[in-house]
Amino acid sequence: MKNKVLSVFVDESGDFGQYNPSSPNYYVAMVLHNQEVDIERNISALEKQISNYKNDLRENRRALFNALYHFTRMVDIKYICSSIDQGECKEKTKLAYIEKLTKEIISSLRENYENIAAFDSIIVYYDYGQIELTQILLSVFNTMFSNVEFRKIETNQYKLSQVADLICTVEAIAQKTVLTKSESEFFHSKSDFKKNIYKNIVKKRL
Repeated sequence: MKNKVLSVFVDESGDFGQYNPSSPNYYVAMVLHNQEVDIERNISALEKQISNYKNDLRENRRALFNALYHFTRMVDIKYICSSIDQGECKEKTKLAYIEKLTKEIISSLRENYENIAAFDSIIVYYDYGQIELTQILLSVFNTMFSNVEFRKIETNQYKLSQVADLICTVEAIAQKTVLTKSESEFFHSKSDFKKNIYKNIVKKRL
């Protein structure tokens, strides 16, 4: 019988540096893909769609976002997004943030343990961009699950790692009370963002 393999693509938003009350939240998105589900057609369509957008002009950035958003909406994946508010930590230290985030990731994975543990093996893809998160992931996944493999990837090497980045972005915006100027240019208003973007993304959340 063929082994069932789960791919987990990870990206983060935030850091473990000095506490910044204007941006206290840290997000970790984990995109889950059953390797038995073929998504090559989706990836090919996305690559064809974005092939004409090579620079960072505003309209092109909007088009790139829209292309990735529609790819995420259509592709057969699920995601988990763990987050913490560093302002809730009594001590504003790296150790306190690591402890809080570790507990939050464990909690998120426990809620979905049966879905994840049903696979014969798990491959976690991360660019190791933050050593603290890398250590958390290694510790938590290897403690909770058997047959876990970690693969270091380049930034944007895989489309599903870009999906994880997009999910961090939309989850962070969804928690804001006021959009930045650039976000308002992209999404017009918070209500438009929730109605036109977030409601379709969050359907993929476990």
